[in-house]
Amino acid sequence: MSFRTALPKLLFVLLASLLVMALVGCGGTEATTTTAGEATTTTAGSTETTAPGDEFEGLAPITLTYSHFAPASTFPSRQMQHWADEINKRTNGVVTVETFPGGTLLDAAQTWDGVLQGVADIGLGAPSYDPGRFPITSGLSLPVGFPNSTVASLTFWDLLEAGYLDDDYKDFKVITVFTGEPGYLQTKTPVTSQADLRGMKLRAAGTGVPVLAALGASPVGMPMTDVPEAVQTGQIEGTMVSREVLQDFKLAEQLKYVTNYPTVVVSFAAVMRLDKFNALPAPVQRVIEEMGREMAEWTGRYHDEENVGAAMKWAIEEQGLSVVELAEGEKAAWDEALTPLVEEWIQQSTAAGIAAQEFLDKLYELRDKNIAEVGA
Repeated sequence: MSFRTALPKLLFVLLASLLVMALVGCGGTEATTTTAGEATTTTAGSTETTAPGDEFEGLAPITLTYSHFAPASTFPSRQMQHWADEINKRTNGVVTVETFPGGTLLDAAQTWDGVLQGVADIGLGAPSYDPGRFPITSGLSLPVGFPNSTVASLTFWDLLEAGYLDDDYKDFKVITVFTGEPGYLQTKTPVTSQADLRGMKLRAAGTGVPVLAALGASPVGMPMTDVPEAVQTGQIEGTMVSREVLQDFKLAEQLKYVTNYPTVVVSFAAVMRLDKFNALPAPVQRVIEEMGREMAEWTGRYHDEENVGAAMKWAIEEQGLSVVELAEGEKAAWDEALTPLVEEWIQQSTAAGIAAQEFLDKLYELRDKNIAEVGA
């Protein structure tokens, strides 16, 4: 074979050898990297793995305003700040949330329309205070046997996810929902029966008013901030509300008894205008949606374990508070006295075109599921 004839074959072998060496030197791996926000695909032999890139890289900074009517020290506002911090962290700093607690941007009555009008990007309001606007959600504030905030908050979110509250929030994107703990009687003298309660002047708000009336007490409406002085002057003999107020308002210095009978909860919902949410980048939307149920549980646990838990510990250990049980047979009697409130809601809601019984059946199912999962 002549040199001229053999040269092409020698070149082919040489190039092939160099290619094999290059592949061996790279571990036999072929890598393709996409731009930020896309996936990076690596092929190793016959195995393929996909790792996410930084989906927030290159996104313009976003600032959202978040309003709530209660002071920064309250548990709903603590939830608001925790959510703001987490969104900033989980979006790698792309989203900054400016919080406005204490009604500094929108008060309780302005929350819903203020969000729709763009005064705030997100508003945290209490549907329990506005049953006309949220008629289905109002069913959550009936005496339906919620044992604590965690169970009630998760049940609220699960009902929302299942579509039972779609009509109430059709104008909004719901960011998260939660409730306070059920209201408890906090009184100057022990209450262990309806006979003890009959005619007693007690402060209540919202759905707590008909509950006290049904049990035989005399409900008195007033702002929570007026309660300490009203107790001191004898205008009222106690209140029915969640128990963190024993410490927050120093009520345990005057009210030495809590009756162990949970009544009704106050619901809260954080909402954004739907088109505002839809305009956010997809990765930001995903983070917000992933945090919905997580925040419902976080808030419920924080309220039950730290907020109320700390208040009860302080009240018992430092103020001599006593937790009293209902007398034998009284719980059944109290439950029976409150049943007409639920039945009346069913009748009125059904007449308004709401599938009220179906809603409550689902509520009870989810309540029991969440009790089994997180405890009473």
